[in-house]
Amino acid sequence: MDLIVVMILSFSALILSIYKGLFIGYPLILCFFMFAILALRRDFTIKDILNMSYIGGKKVFVVLRIFALIGIITAVWISAGTVPGIVYYGIRLMNPNFFVVYAFLISSVVSFLLGTAFGTVSTVGVALMVIARAGDININLAAGALIAGAYFGDRTSPMSSSANLVAYLTATDLYTNIRNMFKTAVLPFTLSIILYTIISIYNPLNLMESSIDHEIIKIFTINWIVLIPAIIILFFAAFKIDVKISMVFSILSAFIISISLQNYSFTDVFNYTLWGFHLDINSPLQEILKGGGIFSMGRAAVIVFISSALSGILEGTEMLKALENVLLKMKSRSKLFISTTTTAIITSMLGCNQTISIVLTTHIMKKAYKEKGIAKEQLALDIENTSVVIAPLIPWNIASLLPTTTLMVGVAGFIPYAFYLYLIPIINVLYLKSLENRKKTITEIIA
Repeated sequence: MDLIVVMILSFSALILSIYKGLFIGYPLILCFFMFAILALRRDFTIKDILNMSYIGGKKVFVVLRIFALIGIITAVWISAGTVPGIVYYGIRLMNPNFFVVYAFLISSVVSFLLGTAFGTVSTVGVALMVIARAGDININLAAGALIAGAYFGDRTSPMSSSANLVAYLTATDLYTNIRNMFKTAVLPFTLSIILYTIISIYNPLNLMESSIDHEIIKIFTINWIVLIPAIIILFFAAFKIDVKISMVFSILSAFIISISLQNYSFTDVFNYTLWGFHLDINSPLQEILKGGGIFSMGRAAVIVFISSALSGILEGTEMLKALENVLLKMKSRSKLFISTTTTAIITSMLGCNQTISIVLTTHIMKKAYKEKGIAKEQLALDIENTSVVIAPLIPWNIASLLPTTTLMVGVAGFIPYAFYLYLIPIINVLYLKSLENRKKTITEIIA
């Protein structure tokens, strides 16, 4: 009972902070102390709690490297003219009546090539968001399309760390899982395209009053050379080279282009990598072409550290283990999927990390699937259709927080427009229920 009370209080504090626009780190600290007190009540010592927090918290150092790369690549892609170049050519080639659906499709393709939502958002996502701002598109709508597309590849790409993690945890074949994922993605993806197309028509880019393309060529030298950092990312992806390595090479090339072609000094570019890119205050583009930098990720890093320490307590105390008894009572396949979805929501909210949600949900659900004789490939598919796509819908989860930080949008405003992410679990449960109803009808006819 005490666990339920703490969970309700935790979720209430987190949701209230989102509603009030407060820094999410504050309620997370409160959640950490509430679960620490709960662990004390369960006979764990302060030393045990500190040790579990350390084990969970030290995972943050791996994530911080990714944060640093994303902050740097965003800044130097702007200073090199890569983002302005993509914006310049995009405005000239893109049909303004279909921008939102283009954003979703481009983000989906790039994420499939890279295998990472974070890499997609911090590169092509930043450029597309600049176009959205210049064209007076609702930024939450644009962010929803971009983030949903970014997690298309994060879920289905052979290079995706989440896809590989699920295959490892469930002892299944990666490519079998990918085939199954594509089958269950066809309808949600198609519906998303239809919805984004309709929305695009009613929310076209308004570039008539914008002179962004003319202003860009006044500030930056734009030619094919500025696209080299982007070409490097895609070229390395084609050869399945780790995206972190491709990002390093892309950063180096962008650094050189910033100095040699855009005539920024070494000191200027170095400062951009730390504090983010910015134009002169008198520039008409200074509110559009800005961002990045290692220190821009500071608040997100604090949240990741706290959430990782909290996840260490959850894992070490096995508090969520109590869910297993409830899950074993689920009789139908659809109810089991609903239970998996519920568990994924809880672990995404408490773990604040997509990886933690995948690990905990798999660990909790594995026994229920095994006892009901459901193939481990189905468990893998259900994890992909829940934890992987639900984590980005939790505003304080790093799967959501990092993309919104990078795109410089609110932490929750994009959620209603991230159609693909919530259509997957919704359509999947409807499909399972329809199968059960069909079997029930056939059985009644035979009887």
